[in-house]
Amino acid sequence: MLNVALFGPPGAGKGTQSEFLIKKYNLFYISTGDLLRKEIADGTKIGEEAKSIIAQGGLVSDEIIVQIIEKSITDNPGYNGFLFDGFPRTYIQAYILEGLMIKLNTQLNCLISIELPEEESIQRLLNRGKTSGRSDDNETVIRTRLKEYYEKTIPVLQFYKEKGIYQSVDGRNGIEDVKTDITKIVKQELSKSLLNIVLFGYPGSGRSSQGKALAKQFDLEFIATGELLSKEASENTKLGKKILELYEKGMLEHGIIGQNFPDDIVVQLIEKKFQNLNGAKGFIFKGFPRTLVQSYILDGLLRKHTSSITKVIEIEVPILELIKRLEIRSKTDSKMPYDESMSTIIKRLQYHEERTVPVIKKYTELHGSTIISGEGTFDEVYKRIADEIEFGFKNLR
Repeated sequence: MLNVALFGPPGAGKGTQSEFLIKKYNLFYISTGDLLRKEIADGTKIGEEAKSIIAQGGLVSDEIIVQIIEKSITDNPGYNGFLFDGFPRTYIQAYILEGLMIKLNTQLNCLISIELPEEESIQRLLNRGKTSGRSDDNETVIRTRLKEYYEKTIPVLQFYKEKGIYQSVDGRNGIEDVKTDITKIVKQELSKSLLNIVLFGYPGSGRSSQGKALAKQFDLEFIATGELLSKEASENTKLGKKILELYEKGMLEHGIIGQNFPDDIVVQLIEKKFQNLNGAKGFIFKGFPRTLVQSYILDGLLRKHTSSITKVIEIEVPILELIKRLEIRSKTDSKMPYDESMSTIIKRLQYHEERTVPVIKKYTELHGSTIISGEGTFDEVYKRIADEIEFGFKNLR
């Protein structure tokens, strides 16, 4: 996810650059003034409260502003991120935004400030006033607006300088040059981000084979908890010995490797993958998270590594087709331990329905998800998923 705050004094061309950024990177535009007016126009509870305050000559509180911003973020999961225009306006709002980003399991990637000398701002706005007809485009009003901007903005900019995410561009340059400079900053930020795909689907949908092939094409690390556990056990490490003990104690309920293993063991194995990426650009997660608890664990784990989920994909195959595939596989050399009987197959499908479908619903609400038909040949399904990933990455990068 890409979250950017764009700052600039009146006349710096912030509106033009905002429009460019939201189109190029599929960002949701957050201007507190615009959002507030929309809430009032829609007659929402927050809008009515704000309307009452404004009618009495008061200023809308930060508490109302943050509710509107949070609502806008959670209601628009289909975007690649958010562009904050003119927010945070104060030092206190900077702290508020930090807390909100933590709550939503994301972060502000950078604050970009379009720098423009005060006299240059005044001249631009005076020139605009000759054609705009705006009553506020006169020198007295302009100087007051600039004074207010710099008094409020300097502490905010200092806040983000100390965080190390402040970037500036020279607003004296032409529109295209400023656009180029901003694009360089955004690309640099995106290059730091891991690309993380969560691949869902019922047993028999082909997640494993598709996930491995996709990981190879997009230079991602394939994470399958069952394989991680088996590999660790085979290497006879300290953790591997503990895994073997759990195998022997019957942790393989219904023959599903990793289903009932303690989450702390699984997390340790995933952490090892983070520490040994070896140049991979991110991860494809298959079989994790299986439960809502594990979904919170994954969100926290990615957050720890200043990352988040990039894309959620569900491979959809009709239930009867799934049963047919699993039954056929049970009679081949490639059968898995959990393919041995129809009762085991049914239990696996039920487990997914009861435990994993709620996870998919959660991620759909938070991030949006893409359903891909899993019917057809391997190559046909692979192309559908690869095209979707390619499209998503192209929009993001």
